[in-house]
Amino acid sequence: MIISGRHEADAAAAVSVWLGDDLVWRIAEVVQHVPVEVAARAVEAAQEARAGVLVSIGGGSATGLAKAVARDTGLPILAVPTTYAGSEMTPIWGQSDQGKKTTGRDPQVLPRIVVYDPVLTISMPPQLTAASGMNALAHAVESLYAPDSTQQSSEVAEEAIHALADGLPRAVSQPDDLKARTETLRGAWLAGWALGSTTMGLHHKLAHVLGGAYQLPHAGVHSALLAQVAAFNAPSAPGPFNRAAAALGVGGPDAVGPALFELANQLKAPTSLADLGFELGAVNAVAKTVAGAPVSNPRAFTEEDVRYLVQQAYLGKRPLPERN
Repeated sequence: MIISGRHEADAAAAVSVWLGDDLVWRIAEVVQHVPVEVAARAVEAAQEARAGVLVSIGGGSATGLAKAVARDTGLPILAVPTTYAGSEMTPIWGQSDQGKKTTGRDPQVLPRIVVYDPVLTISMPPQLTAASGMNALAHAVESLYAPDSTQQSSEVAEEAIHALADGLPRAVSQPDDLKARTETLRGAWLAGWALGSTTMGLHHKLAHVLGGAYQLPHAGVHSALLAQVAAFNAPSAPGPFNRAAAALGVGGPDAVGPALFELANQLKAPTSLADLGFELGAVNAVAKTVAGAPVSNPRAFTEEDVRYLVQQAYLGKRPLPERN
């Protein structure tokens, strides 16, 4: 059973031809945040077609839908990522229902095989390349200060940041630069690996609440939040942020947030939630939801802190170290 996004139609069609009679079903449309009703229809289709393997071709939405099917059916996944989402390297699943996104971990949803082909990323428009790359950077940065990070996961995350910071600007400015695409995809793979082995914190909780409740673009939300949350957390995690600073080539922990903001600006990636369609009047509701949730984070936070971070991300302002 093939699950792909509409932008991957050509690749999915080619794989369909190669599979021949072994292809029993194909889903050619996926939806962000994996709505529960979409997942239910996909599970039913897989069961009725008696599928034996799930092949996902696409970004995080395609991988996410395959994970939803795998979770309920036990089927193995072969993932072919075409963006820098990194979901293919994690046992994390997510689904949305009536404005709420739920996530969890289940080893069953971790793809058994992942095929990386940088050629498949060349068709990504510069705007999506930029946002998707910032999404991958968010995975690596948050993994660095996770409570269950290890020496190995930290080394992988640091290398991910270095590879992404090196490859992304060239992949955006020269979309057909295969070396840049390869380096960026390598960074996304490492970032996904690091995230999959550690616990997510405030950044991902905010992203899931904003994306699930307000149907904002997943990668864009990560891009707009990353610099703000990094600047907030840096004073409480100097060791991890020293690693991030070294990978980015900047002076120290306090320079990481501003550097990530400048990188997003350079890439023309989203830095403002307002530009993504988020409304200022929803800030208080987001702050209340996130502040009341159990989140592992290196720095304790209040509802006021969350409100400030979301407001800054709404405005798209460069983070100020003195706030911290």
